[in-house]
Amino acid sequence: GSRASVQAALRTLLAVPWPSQRDVRSALQLLAVLQWVLSFLLLGTVSLVVLIYLLFTSFWLIPVLYLAWIIFDWDTPERGGRRLPCLRRWTVWNHFRDYFPVKLVKTHDLSPSHNYIIGSHPHGILCVGAFCNFITGSTGFEEMFPGIHSFLTTLAGNFRLPLFREYLMSGGEQPLPSPAGSARGQGVPAPSEGNTGVMVLPGAGRAGMELCLSSTFTSPAPCLHPAFLVPSFSFGENDLFRQVVFEEGSWMRSIQQRFQKMIGFAPCVFYGRGLTSSRSRGLLPPSCPLPAAGEPVAVPKAQNPSRELVDTYHEMYIQALLKLFNDNKTKYGLSETDELHI
Repeated sequence: GSRASVQAALRTLLAVPWPSQRDVRSALQLLAVLQWVLSFLLLGTVSLVVLIYLLFTSFWLIPVLYLAWIIFDWDTPERGGRRLPCLRRWTVWNHFRDYFPVKLVKTHDLSPSHNYIIGSHPHGILCVGAFCNFITGSTGFEEMFPGIHSFLTTLAGNFRLPLFREYLMSGGEQPLPSPAGSARGQGVPAPSEGNTGVMVLPGAGRAGMELCLSSTFTSPAPCLHPAFLVPSFSFGENDLFRQVVFEEGSWMRSIQQRFQKMIGFAPCVFYGRGLTSSRSRGLLPPSCPLPAAGEPVAVPKAQNPSRELVDTYHEMYIQALLKLFNDNKTKYGLSETDELHI
């Protein structure tokens, strides 16, 4: 255009108000959550498809070398993985935390001379509260509980997906040798030395999936191990996403059941808010989980525990979880009439 039109365009551009610091922070928070959701849902599948595609191109050596690396590195997840402290302290996780915001509430001291199995309830759709508090360093777990090294357990099948396995291990996630939703939870790793906190999220199976409904607080109890059991509860976790529940006998329910048998968990259809508006539909969660840790329940070591012993400590854990929920529910938006069903 002419010189006058260019000058007019520049004046119009300069007249546009610059985004405020609040707008910039909000945008960074949205992007931080979006990258996490997309990484969790798509990184493994997309990486697998890309590597298969590269096999039939001139870059075939890349997937071959990576396959050789996975075979060589196959048992690393079960041996503790490869934690990267720099990734756990990544600045992006601070924006992720502030989006909700997520807050870790300490209700009891944990001695670094003991091992702990921390049950995180409810499981929810994507375990946002457990991930933010026990995998990232954004909420100060290591400062609140000095000397305790936290790990988060997940389905072993997740560690068979290319690149996604590296992503999980870098944050301190470990596989469950058996499906997390199994009745007895066999194979949950119990640390042999002190100062370790293993996070277990009961409810990854079909039953747990059906319980991830807004305003519904129903949780399966975790398995038993010779370590201190610590209940924790993510208030607001079930309100992050809305879930589509299919009727029993429908073809979609049958697909979920088949996936459950093949891969250990049932995929579910869910949605949250959109990227540009809180009233649109998308994959972004809109709410704020606030976990709290309860008082540890000491469990004695026993080579062959009787059913009575298991039931005793199982009941002790349930009572500790119920106490944690009832003592804190009104602080985080629930009413006195809300109940936790186990």
